Amino acid sequence: MSKTLIAYFSRTGEQYSVGNITKGNTAIVAEIIAEKTNGDLFEIKVANDNYPNKYTSLVQFAKEEKQRNARPAIIGEVNNINDYDTVFVGYPNWWAEMPMPVYTFLEKYDLSNKKVYNFCTHEGSGGVHANDFAIYGHTAQKDKEQTEMQVAKWLNSIGF
Repeated sequence: MSKTLIAYFSRTGEQYSVGNITKGNTAIVAEIIAEKTNGDLFEIKVANDNYPNKYTSLVQFAKEEKQRNARPAIIGEVNNINDYDTVFVGYPNWWAEMPMPVYTFLEKYDLSNKKVYNFCTHEGSGGVHANDFAIYGHTAQKDKEQTEMQVAKWLNSIGF
């Protein structure tokens, strides 16, 4: 039987175009994907989370982390990664790139024999890779019906 994992990195706090949020844009999309695929959620969390809550400070922090090609330590484990044949990887677009903790996750697990689909939230820059599903963060945050419709359309296009 096919098993699906939805691994995602998401942030709360002050975000561009949506203000101060208590549930991250990418987390919202991840939960919809999990519901529609009957998949398991895994939140990629930084071990020493010193990411700023203010938007402009976070943007600068993310830029510096990207320039250093940082690999921040993450907490938690996907103990049964071999049980999954499909993995969705979700992230907010930071400086036209996946946040560095997502790279930590991707380098930690061997996903070579799995179907991997990326999804991304952004505010105008789209996905990092050509085939990424990309949705505006403000849509995820403020229009659940539209978000569910876009996610369902994408999932249908990839065979779910």
